[in-house]
Amino acid sequence: QVQLVESGGGSVQSGGSLRLSCAVSGYADGYTYLGWFRQAPGKDREGVALIDNAGSTTYATSVKGRFTISLNNAKNTLYLQMNNLKPEDTATYHCAVDSSLTWFQTPRARPRFAGQGTQVTVSS
Repeated sequence: QVQLVESGGGSVQSGGSLRLSCAVSGYADGYTYLGWFRQAPGKDREGVALIDNAGSTTYATSVKGRFTISLNNAKNTLYLQMNNLKPEDTATYHCAVDSSLTWFQTPRARPRFAGQGTQVTVSS
């Protein structure tokens, strides 16, 4: 079983920055992909950023160049640095772990494990 706990959300103005953290516990070594997805009211779930066990990263087009995903293995913590935030980034952000990419590519697919989420609100 894998447990994921997010933190670092908050309210910022457009152009501001936030860094989200996800504490990972349990046996996560057997899963290939860790990442973040977001869910806004009335919108489909969107895969935001992904890192695999080789360190390769993938980003949604909407956040490329503004968001950076990283993993600190020593601290068992996944991060999402978010810069130049926009109002359309407002959502609940969840971290996720899975052996498959399906949850990242398909809005209606659920990851094997996901945290409860942290709210990010960006005002104009």
